[in-house]
Amino acid sequence: SNFVNRLLKPNGRFVVVFAHKQPDAWETLVSAMIKAGFVVTASWPIQTEMANRTRAMASAALASSIWMVCKKRPATVRPGWESPVLAEMRDHITQQLRDFWDAGIRGPDFVWAATGPALQAFSQYPVVKKEGGGFMTIGDFLIHVRRFVVDFVVGRVLSRENADGASAAAESLDALTAYYLLHRHDFGFEPAPIGQVILYGQSCGLSDRDLVQTWDLLASPKTAAAQMSDDDEDAPEEDADVAQSGGATVKLKAWNQRKDKNLGYAAPGGRSIPLIDRIHRLMQLWKAGHVADVDEYLDANGLRQQELFKRVLQALIELAVASSEERAVLENLSNHIGVKIAKPESKDLLLNF
Repeated sequence: SNFVNRLLKPNGRFVVVFAHKQPDAWETLVSAMIKAGFVVTASWPIQTEMANRTRAMASAALASSIWMVCKKRPATVRPGWESPVLAEMRDHITQQLRDFWDAGIRGPDFVWAATGPALQAFSQYPVVKKEGGGFMTIGDFLIHVRRFVVDFVVGRVLSRENADGASAAAESLDALTAYYLLHRHDFGFEPAPIGQVILYGQSCGLSDRDLVQTWDLLASPKTAAAQMSDDDEDAPEEDADVAQSGGATVKLKAWNQRKDKNLGYAAPGGRSIPLIDRIHRLMQLWKAGHVADVDEYLDANGLRQQELFKRVLQALIELAVASSEERAVLENLSNHIGVKIAKPESKDLLLNF
């Protein structure tokens, strides 16, 4: 990168084509480019990868390569500060997120593609200082970017009619529920590549170990298939090609596969109970015919009047297969509660990024 910087004319452009799916690799590349004196000015996801090639079918590799356009950073630029940089990132990236979404970009490609435009705010400075002392690393910055992207996507999952308003709701959503909706929207209950799981988890502040061991939300495909065969007759059959491909994958656990007796009643380490845990507990109670316990749980946790709970419940209904037991249980719960999603009285209530 330093060699390229020396060769590049002051008004020249440097284009990097990148298709690696591991978060650490992306951070290493961007960090090297910034240290070499480049500013990321634009990025485009371009479909250069064959969807039917053997590796893509086996590992769900990126469908697109990310083309990043860079220019030289003036040597006289002074250090930036964390708060203004993050504010500029949000302002700069919002419209491009909408454009990428409208263009049909989804899944890991969306997260990677959205990261490029955000980097201009960070890479225009040689270093970014934290208000409390020290320097902001590219890893620190990308955590903020990815969570912002997650809130955008989850907002679209929560509401198709008022997506920007739902993005505001997504910001207050707990990390595990945000992860669940993101994973469920992009992969369903099919095997998901561990690289993308790590990326999504990091975007929500969760490690893959947290998701598998602490929260019992993920399982290996074979484990999930074995549990599903006992618990859910509507579950999709295991894809033999994926299961035997050798690539590391995990599956999202269904509501009736989560067996922890404390599910929805207590969270590990005394933390707040995630909304998805509460909903899965309610579904299990309803399936068991414990309607009185459902009502008691709703009232004890103030869920009947909680708008975010209603939004997530409705989103899960829309994500569920029409003829599945999951869909039936969710719809019965929704009808029992009398869920009606409140609509903003005016556009002034929407979040303006």
